[in-house]
Amino acid sequence: MHIARSPGAPIGVFDSGVGGLSVLRHIRAQYPNEHLMYFADSGHAPYGDKTEEYVVMRALAVTDYLLAHGAKALVVACNTATVAAIKAVRARYPELPVVGVEPGLKPAAAATRNGKVGVLATARTLKGDKFLQLREQISAATRAEFLLQPAVGLVDEIEKGDLDAPQIGAMLERYVAPLLEQGADTLVLGCTHYPFVRSGIERVLHAHQRDDVTLIDTGDAVARQLGRLLEAGELLHPGGDQAATLRGYTTGDAGALAQAFADLLGLKPMVEKVDV
Repeated sequence: MHIARSPGAPIGVFDSGVGGLSVLRHIRAQYPNEHLMYFADSGHAPYGDKTEEYVVMRALAVTDYLLAHGAKALVVACNTATVAAIKAVRARYPELPVVGVEPGLKPAAAATRNGKVGVLATARTLKGDKFLQLREQISAATRAEFLLQPAVGLVDEIEKGDLDAPQIGAMLERYVAPLLEQGADTLVLGCTHYPFVRSGIERVLHAHQRDDVTLIDTGDAVARQLGRLLEAGELLHPGGDQAATLRGYTTGDAGALAQAFADLLGLKPMVEKVDV
């Protein structure tokens, strides 16, 4: 498949659902001239409870779709898909600039004061070989202890859109409190959905009198890495008279994605349901 090499071509961003909008927010802020396509694979979500083979298959199918629609670069704005599938995407498209979402272990190890880091993520992310290798490497280099907490069901609740729902508050208490009890002073938001419930996590910290806990969100670092790759490939959009465009695609409900754009980012792009 032909890969766009024009600076004016769009960047493709994808996630299993709406979580990647937390990364898209950083990309738009840092590169306001770039045209963007956001793909929510909501018809096949969540990825966190699927097999690695299934996630690889979906990631390749979505990548094919975005490339067919002219993408010059790809952001895998999903921790689970990054862990499971980014190697396969890069193998199929070695010339394509591809950025994944690393689960923030390195900045967390640098931020911790007592060496105990809580990692909130999907079960699939925490079981992935790539994640476990990264944990071993950083533990060996820094002596940081990573306390792993799968947040089962949290992505599903965030996808529903009511971020102040009592179920979300109860889940955050159930998943964050044990990490605090084990002494974590730093907490990695290891899924792109989780920054959207940051205020809920902060409420749990406050209730446990642990306002000193540092939260790590890697969306900003992902956007910076994307910029480095675009610059290296001479693919940064030069700007000009034409306003940057944003289009949404989903394998789920177009209305639900449009609502998420409005509720989470205050945006109203064209959203299309596709069969991929």
